[in-house]
Amino acid sequence: MMRKTSVILLSAATGAALTLFVTQPRAVFMGSSARAATADTYRQLNLFGDVFERVRSDYVEKPDDTKLIESAISGMLTGLDPHSSYMDAKSFRDMQVQTRGEFGGLGIEVTMEDGLIKVVSPIDDTPASRAGIMANDIITNLDDEAVQGLTLNQAVEKMRGPVNTKIKLKIIRKGQDNPIDVTLVRDNIRVRSVRARVEADDIAYIRITTFNEQTTEGLKKEVANLSNQIGDKLKGFIIDLRNNPGGLLEEAVTVSDSFLEKGEIVSTRGRNAEETQRRTAHAGDLTKGKPVIVLINGGSASASEIVAGALQDHKRATIVGTRSFGKGSVQTIIPLGSGNGALRLTTARYYTPSGKSIQAKGIVPDIEVLQDVPDELKSRTDTKGEASLRGHLKNDGDEKTGSQSYVPPDAKDDKALKMADDLLHGIKNSASAAPAPGSDKAAADKPKAAN
Repeated sequence: MMRKTSVILLSAATGAALTLFVTQPRAVFMGSSARAATADTYRQLNLFGDVFERVRSDYVEKPDDTKLIESAISGMLTGLDPHSSYMDAKSFRDMQVQTRGEFGGLGIEVTMEDGLIKVVSPIDDTPASRAGIMANDIITNLDDEAVQGLTLNQAVEKMRGPVNTKIKLKIIRKGQDNPIDVTLVRDNIRVRSVRARVEADDIAYIRITTFNEQTTEGLKKEVANLSNQIGDKLKGFIIDLRNNPGGLLEEAVTVSDSFLEKGEIVSTRGRNAEETQRRTAHAGDLTKGKPVIVLINGGSASASEIVAGALQDHKRATIVGTRSFGKGSVQTIIPLGSGNGALRLTTARYYTPSGKSIQAKGIVPDIEVLQDVPDELKSRTDTKGEASLRGHLKNDGDEKTGSQSYVPPDAKDDKALKMADDLLHGIKNSASAAPAPGSDKAAADKPKAAN
């Protein structure tokens, strides 16, 4: 049975795998691989079988056969490049939850502090917010089980579960003498990937933190809300993609399409010419032609780079910040059947509308703006970039490694945001501001923009 084909652009933060996924039927993949195998390959497979049996029979402790096989598969894939890998059944399920952007849970953003779970904030209109859970609450017990000793992921997994099921939390709250017991009923929680606010009274600021199934819907909602709220004095839009590690390709395409009337958005090219696919925009600009500034940095990868590249190539937006991560390859997700996880295999590269591959190079902003980084953070605010990953796919010409990824926590210290404000207010224009080094607008005698 042929599975439905979908394209996913998943990624993690700095230095981790940043990947573009396409789901394909397992049978087709396995059949073509078997036909391509040579007699020498089969001899090598026999060698693997001999080693496997020797380990099973002679290793100092009895090994787990499943773990041996999974480790062998994982080693084979990770030896190819940084983005090919094996996902066991749990990892595959977690990936699917992440890309859906919704799950059965409580609606709490949490972090780990001193071995306990600390509430960052409750999400509006969720069981947590309705029950009065507050930021900085400390969760000590889940269903009478102490969280001490659990990892953050283990605690989060316990809080998630089927909709309409109950869980009891024990909470320590500053100012309260005794712990608080709260029983919550899990509900369907949607991860909020789009946040927005009015900037400087007349600018619509929209932050996209990831590309999941809720992103385009959230973008449309915020564009409409801000447009109505600001009214006729609206100067334009700032789309903040800084430190956005990626997500669903389809969402990257539809987000790009939201600002474009026509033209190619992205193309993917595999080993064979017939595998080339092109995605194009449809008529209809959500912003009705208003100016757009896109903010990127070294933590902007995959889907973020597709959006920035499409809007830059079509001259629909001015790109401000620092060079992006440079993840320009496509991975195919191959489900291996119930309970067996999936393969993630690099099968193609993707290109911006101008035909440019950003693999190991990234998107160069039209205007480079470097932030003032606190001394204690200077050694931790640059990403290594795709070009620094061992075994990465090579690109023609000079590859670029590392780019600043620091975003000041206080907006008043954010130089890239200030530059975007100035551009939209006409205080500066893209011609007078210093272009990024290496861009086609850069001049050798112009300094980097730093305000």
